[in-house]
Amino acid sequence: MKYIIRNISRYAASSLFACLCLLTGPVVASSTLPSQWHQDWSDVVVGRDLWARVRSGFQLAPANNARVEAERRWYVSHPAYLQRVTERSTPYLHHVVEQVQRRGMPMEFALLPILESAYDPFAYSHGRAAGLWQIIPGTGRDLGLAQDWWQDGRRDLRASTSAALEYLTRMARRFDGDWLKALAAYNAGPGRIAAAERRNRRLGRGTSFWELELPLETRNYVPRLLALASLVESPERYGQTLTPVRDQPYFAVVDTGGQIDLAQAATLAGVDMETLYRLNPGLNRWATPPAGPHQLLLPRAQAKAFSSRLAEVDQGQRLQWVRYTVRRGDALSRIAQRYNTEAQVIAEVNNLRGTRIIAGDSLMIPVASAPPSRYALSEEQRLAKSQDGGQGYRVDYIVKPGDSFWKIARDYGVGTRQVAEWNNMAVRDPLLPGQSLVIWSKQPISEGTLTQVNFALPQREPMVRKVTYRVRSGDSLARIASRFNVSTQDILQWNASLRDVKYIHPGQRVTLYIDVRES
Repeated sequence: MKYIIRNISRYAASSLFACLCLLTGPVVASSTLPSQWHQDWSDVVVGRDLWARVRSGFQLAPANNARVEAERRWYVSHPAYLQRVTERSTPYLHHVVEQVQRRGMPMEFALLPILESAYDPFAYSHGRAAGLWQIIPGTGRDLGLAQDWWQDGRRDLRASTSAALEYLTRMARRFDGDWLKALAAYNAGPGRIAAAERRNRRLGRGTSFWELELPLETRNYVPRLLALASLVESPERYGQTLTPVRDQPYFAVVDTGGQIDLAQAATLAGVDMETLYRLNPGLNRWATPPAGPHQLLLPRAQAKAFSSRLAEVDQGQRLQWVRYTVRRGDALSRIAQRYNTEAQVIAEVNNLRGTRIIAGDSLMIPVASAPPSRYALSEEQRLAKSQDGGQGYRVDYIVKPGDSFWKIARDYGVGTRQVAEWNNMAVRDPLLPGQSLVIWSKQPISEGTLTQVNFALPQREPMVRKVTYRVRSGDSLARIASRFNVSTQDILQWNASLRDVKYIHPGQRVTLYIDVRES
């Protein structure tokens, strides 16, 4: 009976909030959302606000202890935060709520992406965790999430939600139906929770979540979710505002029947590219994966028109193609890199066995139909935006064996976290020799023709520099090579644009990697 009365009170509070929304309109300016996310809330009536459904499904027992209260005080002192994240949840929340309810899980779990990513599908944090649910690579693979050049299932809305809820369900089974321990295991891993239980039993202590000795982050993680749930249950009591969300699907799943260029898909659907990427954040590149799944999520209002227009487009016209003639010295991997695709894709399209190619043969290569900047939230463009967003002097750095974020940051007088953020990475991510990083130095590193600096992979102490040289009157490749103590073959290797020209001309830019101690 107490449970029934509690749910009635929740519904009454949410109904009052829905009525207030009718009178006052949207409580948060929606200018930060893509245009297709803007919604007319004039038809939001009592019972149609999705937050009422969320409240009615709460199952976790409230805990009014000091740890929960401390987390609640933080939310209350940052009211704009809850407004912002509930606004951002608009396209995703209904699907998450549906999946939580279908599994009979506590509806508090629909709030978990607020803790994990602030409902940002492109969030990336320490430990290489990605997506709304912040799933790390290893866990993602264990849960069957695709992670390859074309896609990252950890960011895919449907796949990651299903995987995260499956993982939480497994953890609940492991800890005898204790959802609080399942939450703690989601944050810290089941091994740490089990070890804390064993320790308490050995000491004759209780084994509830509240009695376990856990890492500080995990000790705060569960109270944070409970505090958030209390604010969602009674936002007006704590002076909070939730952006209203309709209790109806935001997107529809559309079958594309094969790989398709995202620029073409956006045009056919009548949506902007940011909307398309934010509904399909698992897509890394300029097109859907060649091997599938051949589906896109689109706003419901545009889905039907997209399907009709797509049916009129021939299968071969869903991508743009170029015919490439193989040259002597070409490698399939190098050709793939040049055209922003994968060697395997070129091999499959051209019915190649392995990666062997012969000079003179022709290859058909799928390419993007629009400039790279059009694919605003592709992996390359997100990285470029991060790398171009620093202040000071840009340095292009090539990772050497033994490098670490700490060592690189120390050498350039910047913070380790800054280096990671400039490169869309986390401090704990591994660095691989040959990997390219961008660093923004506070002091100028170069002058004259030395426009960018990086370390190569030398055999001794790193004194190799990348130099952009401007060709002068009377220069030749042999003369430049002699001046900088390199070979003409090296220059051709570093500058693909020079391989098919007979002469160089004044003003032309040539990239060189030189040892400054010997030049």
